[in-house]
Amino acid sequence: MTNHAPRTTHHAHVYGDNIDTDRIIPGKYTKTLDMSQLAAHVLEDLDPDFRARVQRGDVVVAGANFGCGSSREQAPIALKAAGVQVVIAKSFARIFFRNAINVGLPLLEIAEHTIENGAQLDVDLATGKVRDISAEITYQAQPLPPVMLAILQAGGLVNYLTLNGDYDSA
Repeated sequence: MTNHAPRTTHHAHVYGDNIDTDRIIPGKYTKTLDMSQLAAHVLEDLDPDFRARVQRGDVVVAGANFGCGSSREQAPIALKAAGVQVVIAKSFARIFFRNAINVGLPLLEIAEHTIENGAQLDVDLATGKVRDISAEITYQAQPLPPVMLAILQAGGLVNYLTLNGDYDSA
C-alpha cells in the first residue's frame, strides 16, 4: 500500500456541500473490485472532467457533509484509486470518515475555509495544518489521533491490524 507521508503539497479540486457517495462513485460501478474501474468513474456525475484533470497527489476539498448517503466503502476507495491523497472538508458524514480511514485515505476537517479550485496546498496530517500557498492562508484542522495516523501510515485498517496484530490503545 501507499506510504502516506505526513506532509505533502497538492492541487485542490473544490466542490460544495452534501456531496453524497453516489456522486463520488455511482452505484452502478460498485459491483467491481477492479480499482482502475472505480478510479475511471470517480466523481463522473458531479464533475465529468475530474478524471482528466486529477493527478496523483491531488486533494479534494469540499463543503459540509462530504460523503453523506449510503455507507459504501467504494467511495473513498475510488478517490484513493484515482490518486487523491487527502480530502479536506468543512465536515464529513461519519460513516464516510470511518470508511476513508479504514481504506487508508487521509481526511481533515476545516470548519471554515475559502480554498479555491486549483489552489496549491501544503498539508501536514500530523499537526492538522493546511497552508493554502496560493492565497497565503494557513488553516488549522483538528489533528488526527495517533492511532488514525498509524492506520493511514500502514495503508489502511487491514494492513495496520496485520502489522500490529490488534488495536493497541497505548
